[in-house]
Amino acid sequence: MARIKMIEAHEARGKMARIYEKFGGKLPNILKIHSLNPGSLENHLDYYRTIMFGSSPLSRSLREMIATVVSAENSCHY
Repeated sequence: MARIKMIEAHEARGKMARIYEKFGGKLPNILKIHSLNPGSLENHLDYYRTIMFGSSPLSRSLREMIATVVSAENSCHY
């Protein structure tokens, strides 16, 4: 259970409501923790797109494998 208040789709207004709509009304908690600050969520998504899809000498699959290993080492469920 998160310790940070999260706004659910049915409670969202304005920019946060538009973000939920873009994702079909569902966001994983790792993103939903930004729901009190939609600008922060947009920055998080931009950062993720840059890391995972931007120009890099690492293949996409290798980047995913690195992310998986780091998450496992950190006992992170995401």
